Amino acid sequence: MPDDNQYSMQNPLTQYPQPPFPKQPQSAPGTVHDLQPAADHGETSYKGFGRLAGRRALITGADSGIGRAAAIAFAREGADIVLNYLPEEEADAREVVQLIEAEGRKAISVPGDLKDEQFCQSLIDKAVAGLGGLDILVNVAGKQTAQQDIAELTTEQFDATFKTNVYALFWLCKAALPHLPAGATIINTASIQSYQPSATLLDYASTKSAIVAFTKALAKQVISKGIRVNAVAPGPFWTPLQPSGGQPQDNIPDFGSETPMGRPGQPAECAPIYVLLASQESSYITGEVFGVTGGNPLP
Repeated sequence: MPDDNQYSMQNPLTQYPQPPFPKQPQSAPGTVHDLQPAADHGETSYKGFGRLAGRRALITGADSGIGRAAAIAFAREGADIVLNYLPEEEADAREVVQLIEAEGRKAISVPGDLKDEQFCQSLIDKAVAGLGGLDILVNVAGKQTAQQDIAELTTEQFDATFKTNVYALFWLCKAALPHLPAGATIINTASIQSYQPSATLLDYASTKSAIVAFTKALAKQVISKGIRVNAVAPGPFWTPLQPSGGQPQDNIPDFGSETPMGRPGQPAECAPIYVLLASQESSYITGEVFGVTGGNPLP
């Protein structure tokens, strides 16, 4: 990447690596360290301006990809953070903890599987206890496993995808809301798949459509309490989710090339939207879905 400061003017077409990329199979859930080329989560490029000073955030999927970028950005904006991730993602998560602590912010790790309702409840309880309250909930963690044919899509996978992407969202929001004060925000993660589903992502795309409807309905339900709910809908982003089963390996070399920008997005390019939606700057925005798609517009 030509510049480590994402605030200097650059050509977005060449700001980050473009395909072709090498095939690079990983075992799920994958790690950022095996990505070729390396992904940018804002480790050196994101600069904060204090927009979340004193805020208390819970971020799921915070070890890698968009969740990792959001955690780094939130810390540099002044927030204390509880990070959730799978236990097998501990090594990547420890790096994020170190980056948060380097900003002088609190980082609390709570690994665990979001497919378990009791764990989701305990995650909220630990976040509230550890941070002394909660005013930002960021749901990023997701399961995506490509299957070429519905005949290959098992009930077990279908169930696991909905449990991770939709049920966990419901459980976490339900448990968090009694703790959220007026001015708090919930940010969910949808996808361009909500509107333009790929043939190989039947279950995943269905969950992302559900997240759009969930976000809009919950936003109407809780705005009377002064709580805002929005969603971010990324396009193709360069994260471990893709080579660890999220895409067929044959799709990896040209991943992102179908966008008008001709490349996948980098997690650092998504983080500013999460910061905006978490901050008071977006005080008149609720029930919205923000696309970050490299030029493929949402409806």
